[in-house]
Amino acid sequence: MPRARTLLWLSLPLRSSRRLCRAPVMEGQPREPPDSAAMKNGTGTCGAEEWPPLAQETTVTEGAAKIVFPSANQVFYNPVQEFNRDLTCAVITEFARMQLQTKGIQIKVPGEKDVQKVVVDLSEQEEDKTKLKEGKPLTPGDQPRTAAVREICEEGLRVLEGLAASGLRSIRFAQEVPGLRSVVANDASARAVDLIRHNVQLNDVGHLVEPSQADARILMYQHQRASERFDVIDLDPYGSPSPFLDAAVQAVSEGGLLCVTCTDMAVLAGNSGETCYSKYGAMALKSRACHEMALRIVLHSLDLRANCYQRFLVPLLSVSADFYVRVFVRIFTGQAKVKASASKQALVFQCVGCGAFHLQRLGRASAASGNRIKFSAACGPPVMPECEHCGQKHQLGGPIWAEPLHDLDFVGRVLQAVSTNPGRFHTSERIRGVLSVVTEELPDVPLYYTLDHLSSTIHCNTPSLLQLRSALLHAGFRVSLSHACKNAVKTDAPTSVLWDIMRCWEKECPVKRERLSETSPAFRILSVEPSLQANFTIREDANPRSRQQGLKRFQANPEANWGPRPRARPGGQASGSAVRERSKRKEPAEDPAQRAARLKNFPCKRFKEGTCHHGDQCCYSHSPTPGLGAPAPTDCPAV
Repeated sequence: MPRARTLLWLSLPLRSSRRLCRAPVMEGQPREPPDSAAMKNGTGTCGAEEWPPLAQETTVTEGAAKIVFPSANQVFYNPVQEFNRDLTCAVITEFARMQLQTKGIQIKVPGEKDVQKVVVDLSEQEEDKTKLKEGKPLTPGDQPRTAAVREICEEGLRVLEGLAASGLRSIRFAQEVPGLRSVVANDASARAVDLIRHNVQLNDVGHLVEPSQADARILMYQHQRASERFDVIDLDPYGSPSPFLDAAVQAVSEGGLLCVTCTDMAVLAGNSGETCYSKYGAMALKSRACHEMALRIVLHSLDLRANCYQRFLVPLLSVSADFYVRVFVRIFTGQAKVKASASKQALVFQCVGCGAFHLQRLGRASAASGNRIKFSAACGPPVMPECEHCGQKHQLGGPIWAEPLHDLDFVGRVLQAVSTNPGRFHTSERIRGVLSVVTEELPDVPLYYTLDHLSSTIHCNTPSLLQLRSALLHAGFRVSLSHACKNAVKTDAPTSVLWDIMRCWEKECPVKRERLSETSPAFRILSVEPSLQANFTIREDANPRSRQQGLKRFQANPEANWGPRPRARPGGQASGSAVRERSKRKEPAEDPAQRAARLKNFPCKRFKEGTCHHGDQCCYSHSPTPGLGAPAPTDCPAV
């Protein structure tokens, strides 16, 4: 078959009713069409055929996997999410170690020393037995069973990747994660599943990875029985995972691992609160802590859906990175535990003026007689109609997950495994940095403030991170960073203490009070004398260890025009070249002299009000008849 006919055949429209198989092609040999009968019955031997890459395809190597995918945007691939996939492999590896340890099976990780890690709590009798076994040599029959990568472990984990696309993630699981029994790489697109088959054959993991074409929701609903559930479910959709969450919480085994990615950060970060409510059952607020709030909204949504089936979640790791959030949770069943879910959720009252926030729990759990726990409705609200600091109104957001975001013991195991075996992942340096900050976070303090927000509210200079942290420590409060924001201040100090510290800082760097409006939050906050005298002397413990070691804690731009990629399209209309062309359509940078001359044509609003103190240095015109007479833009650096 000529190459033109081959390309025409590959560009056929999607057909969910049958799976297309590519014919075997040999170098220098005429190409034969595929067996029509096999294609019709869906029994073609796609996995056993050879399919060399065509001119329109690209080969990508990531981790231990090698895949081919169309250059046209027919199958979604984003190299920036390599950190996501590396972190997922590391988490599932430690989860497999923890699960198989209870069955007496050790896992062998490539590059890791042959030393078994004890990751489960042992009773005193089990510890004694372990010591006895360590004291005498093991007989051949006593040798522990081991599970290695690329090998089928009959008692291992059953993994489902619900939205596999090219199959890269599933293939990496088979190549890099030991202790697996099977991996189901599912996608609703027939072309994507055909590509998965080829990539599975290319990596020789057909004994572990099973391609599947189905709607992910239907597939998970078909595995609700306890004996058919998956030990690990990974959902990484384009956009919101909300349509899949109800099925996912039912298809995970008891104590199983559910991994969920959300890339609709505009919705979760408060740009569209009503849309967030329709998808996740919570109102998102615009705030400096929007990234952590996004994590807590996703956890609330997962727990709410699990509660419908008498199940509940336990977070292992929750990460906000780049343009998405990623959560790793375990799902358990228990009616008594589900009753406590209401007390784990909270509403958020946030001041529209100064940004101060207060949390109101939805339920209350209190101790009762006989070691029982009594559940009741919470009392509130925790705020007055107007903010006590600036007199502005409050916005109401949530509910959000108000319990810890991480299991610090589990995070410590993942961090240790990555630190002792850095060559395993390409992004090991960043994984180590992010997890180090995660272990330093205050687990019982939801949300955070930021340095720039505190200083901009009262229009003063910004103190250094160490100065503000030291002031809080001197005052007897705890403080930490947050992996979700580099300027975050997470502390158990009440908001009144934070504003007292900022009032003390303003006394060292005074603000011109005459420039402040009497109704502004800054004027009202600074008009109150601080009841706490802050000490800004730098303390040694104010600098966290991850900062002292210079770890790569926050993401730097990995490549030009990085970020969310366009949605995969069947016809490849949005090709990579087209995206690059659109990204180049930007206005050329304006010359500074031209910009200064242009701004001088606009009248200065503050000069008209008598509040401009820049004089001749003002970038706008103080003339009564400026050149254009148009309203001034807002990009003047001096205003």
